[in-house]
Amino acid sequence: MDPNAGKKNMFNKLNKEQCMALLEKETFKRITMSFYRYTILENLPELRDDLYNNWNELGVLGRIYIAEEGINAQLSVPEHNLEDFVKNINSFSNFKEIPFKIAIEDDGKSFFKLTIKIRNQIVSDGLSITDYDVTNVGEHLSASQWNESIDNGATIVDMRNHYESEIGKFTGAICPDVETFKEELPVVKDMLEGKENEPILLYCTGGIRCEKASAYLKHHGFENVSQLQGGIIDYARQLNQDQNLENKFKGKNFVFDERRSERISDDMISQCHQCNEPCDTHVNCKNENCNLLFLQCPSCQQKHNNCCSVECIEIASLPENERLKLRKGVENKKMYYSHKRVNLNLKGLE
Repeated sequence: MDPNAGKKNMFNKLNKEQCMALLEKETFKRITMSFYRYTILENLPELRDDLYNNWNELGVLGRIYIAEEGINAQLSVPEHNLEDFVKNINSFSNFKEIPFKIAIEDDGKSFFKLTIKIRNQIVSDGLSITDYDVTNVGEHLSASQWNESIDNGATIVDMRNHYESEIGKFTGAICPDVETFKEELPVVKDMLEGKENEPILLYCTGGIRCEKASAYLKHHGFENVSQLQGGIIDYARQLNQDQNLENKFKGKNFVFDERRSERISDDMISQCHQCNEPCDTHVNCKNENCNLLFLQCPSCQQKHNNCCSVECIEIASLPENERLKLRKGVENKKMYYSHKRVNLNLKGLE
């Protein structure tokens, strides 16, 4: 049964283009932030509607998931409504004093509509309740403590997906070649075999994946597990506050909104997937039926019409009615470039 079925009609029905047009007309500043909390939530449909009503009135945009295990939110708030938004959050006992992680690069266009959905989990992990105890998580380290642990030789593990770590990571980190958190957990456990008594450092975008990952590893016998408090987002904030703090993160932090990334250092550690020139800009293939997320430099974007292959260039060049026919009945799945799974058809692109 769909947990969102039978709800009141409280959804933004405008398409992306209409929402973006409204966003362009705004004359005020927005603040992009994220937060999460593992907490037992009840009456999810009622909570969802309350949150939507309250936040819609405040002009909040974003993508929020709630589940019986808690909340995971990425959103933008009009600066002039920030105080009222914080008051509203604190009015819910489960969310009182929830820590916010503020974006460091913000053009005010990170989100274009408000979406709040009920999910079975706030982070899909494929685990059963017997696979971890989320109350028994790793030690949370500040940026300075994190750097000190790295200097002391701890093993660093990136708990993000391969398309995130390819544009930015901590120096020396283990970066599993996976596309989902669900896939990553057992892979990481196997990769760390033999290090059960050694110090392990986990990091992710904002910290939420590390909560479960550290609990999972501790459940499976890893005694010395720590995690970066607030993830890469808060690490960057602490760097900005303390100019004497060494930045051990190289490149960009991938984010799941319209911005796609925040630059943490000037290092460019990745290459264009078509010409192999230095590039750390993710784009989606212009062919809507493909929609492949891959790295494409400005030169290749122009040369290949924002497409990933000859076939996609041909489809993207068709009249709109022909493209609509091709899309009819086709599910547009998320696809991410990986040298193991995706071979960009470059024949004829040169």
